[in-house]
Amino acid sequence: MATQRVLDFLATRRPDGPCLVVDLDVVRENYRAFEKALPDSRIFYAVKANPAPEILRLLATLGSNFDTASVAEVEMALDAGATPDRISFGNTIKKERDIARAFELGIRLFAVDCEAEVEKVARVAPGSRVFCRVLTDGEGAEWPLSRKFGCAPAMAVDVLRRAAALGLDAYGVSFHVGSQQTDLTAWDRALGDAKRVFATLAEEGIVLKMVNMGGGFPTRYLRDVPAAQAYGQAIFSALRAHFGNQLPETIIEPGRGMVGNAGTIRSEVVLISKKADNDNVRWVYLDIGKFGGLAETMDEAIRYPISTSHDGGETGECVLAGPTCDSADVMYEKTPYPLPLSLTIGDEVLIEGTGAYTTTYASVAFNGFEPLRSYVI
Repeated sequence: MATQRVLDFLATRRPDGPCLVVDLDVVRENYRAFEKALPDSRIFYAVKANPAPEILRLLATLGSNFDTASVAEVEMALDAGATPDRISFGNTIKKERDIARAFELGIRLFAVDCEAEVEKVARVAPGSRVFCRVLTDGEGAEWPLSRKFGCAPAMAVDVLRRAAALGLDAYGVSFHVGSQQTDLTAWDRALGDAKRVFATLAEEGIVLKMVNMGGGFPTRYLRDVPAAQAYGQAIFSALRAHFGNQLPETIIEPGRGMVGNAGTIRSEVVLISKKADNDNVRWVYLDIGKFGGLAETMDEAIRYPISTSHDGGETGECVLAGPTCDSADVMYEKTPYPLPLSLTIGDEVLIEGTGAYTTTYASVAFNGFEPLRSYVI
């Protein structure tokens, strides 16, 4: 739920239009929790989750490293105070000139998932460390990642072998178990694949050193999720089971788990209507929708907690939609959302758990609506 600091900010500042408010105190608590849960892993914050400069500066001060997806994000992390050795270029799809620019900025850690990408890195970032992303099934995740990233473990062996042959440092493997992952055993399956890649290459004299265990750490939406400590215990047990006493260096890349529960979106009810006189389901239109920052409601994958000043009274099912002239701008219809019957036009609603993957998903000016405004307190 929104912190008192967020509620006080909204009450005193009364910003116009929909806005996101992020409480840095919560981000700090989340960072400390990850640090405590996995003390031997380096934390690389996934900048794409929320690149607000205030968040990046706080995390840089706390000692975080940064997982970046573009040269722009590399520059953001540097501007926030991170040194190049604390930044990974974690996107497996990079223009060669962007790799060259990152190398020029001092970046020496790059993600790959095929030989063509390895060849690009070798040409313009010689001697750099590379880690190869391995495909996972994403089972148990609310937002599973597709086959767009990663390769089969057997191919990862070929990719890293090629990296070593081209003079790169074949540093390790990475995987991502899917966003909002609530199955604690998901990391065990992926670590088993990683160990097989390590073992195969070790026989050839190529000694990998690092496993990047990715993100996937959830934030609480409508259902409770395990605490960071539970993930830490499950992951450490899996590492021990697969690697024994020869534990590799490890990296984690929390994004949603770092900032998701730190943010609240304030929105306004624009219209409440029905499609027929005998319709039991109301349509509630907000001044924010899929194109304003709530893209993760696609396929109703992420169901955000919503609070109103009428909570506690009788509720009825609603279809929740955004304000734009696009029929796709409907958040919840397959599974209608229970909202108070007393909800009315002009009421304020708070959409909780929206600190991650909202501002960066907002369109620049679709239908003339300005991008989602953000305040970091």
